[in-house]
Amino acid sequence: MTSYAINMQGVTRRFGDTCAVDDLSLSVAVGEVFGFLGHNGAGKTTSVRLLNGVLMADSGDIRVLGLDPQTEGPQLRSRTGVLTETPSLDERLTATDNLTIYADLYGVPVQQVKQRVSTMLETFGLSDRAHEKVGGYSKGMKQRLALARAFLHEPELIFLDEPTSGLDPVATQEVHEMIRHVSQDEGRTVFLCTHNLVEAQRLCNRVAVMEHGRLAAMGTPKELAREIGTNVTYRLEIGLEQRQAALDILKRIPSLMDVQSDDEALMFTSTDREMIPDLLTQLVSTDVRVYALTPQATSLEDIYLALHARKGHRQ
Repeated sequence: MTSYAINMQGVTRRFGDTCAVDDLSLSVAVGEVFGFLGHNGAGKTTSVRLLNGVLMADSGDIRVLGLDPQTEGPQLRSRTGVLTETPSLDERLTATDNLTIYADLYGVPVQQVKQRVSTMLETFGLSDRAHEKVGGYSKGMKQRLALARAFLHEPELIFLDEPTSGLDPVATQEVHEMIRHVSQDEGRTVFLCTHNLVEAQRLCNRVAVMEHGRLAAMGTPKELAREIGTNVTYRLEIGLEQRQAALDILKRIPSLMDVQSDDEALMFTSTDREMIPDLLTQLVSTDVRVYALTPQATSLEDIYLALHARKGHRQ
């Protein structure tokens, strides 16, 4: 039986005439890295605030770690960590002071605070600047400190909004490794809000795509690709001297599109898997030597853009 860290059923939240979250239902399993995608204004931030009990829902039911955020918000927030897109830090204080204050707010046992703060500063590469005021930090350093704060009290569920914004490639990789570690090795749940589709594809078990407050699609990238019927790109490797013969065959098959040639292979797209046996039969019967026919993985960016285009067409 699946244990859920998050369960939302029919949740709606309005601000005047604007419906920020419209009849949203989704579940996130314990230990899952769940991607929450959508354009600005899609309802992501409002959803996170609802899940943490910062906002009240107009209707629907929410359970997070088995608690009702609307009535048990303080208990819930002691078990979750949150990194907002624009994290607020007290720039008049040092990094050590910032984390020490939040350790107290999060209820970290007094005898553990010093070690926990030291560990987080080391983990996020801030030990050598620990006693400097945060106002002198770069954007990337402030982002690392905000991440340290989110992980400080070892939360069961971590909400991360654009966690690698402003980070260099090395720091970005370190954050990715930490996300994988807390999920795979420690069984903690990560709710990742991001515009970085490459990042989401690398990290997330499943993703949900929001459009104007509504859930447009949810599942693994493979499931979403099947759902929306995204064209699959194929790479065909053949003998160079037989390229023209192969091109002639490809162009005669109606279900093949975007036929292209580069220095090493032929590329084409299709939604019809059933054409593959017929294509290979025609190539072989024409004495075209086929070395490989490989479907290229559909990227999350392809899926997101297809969903966005489909939604826009419906409107």
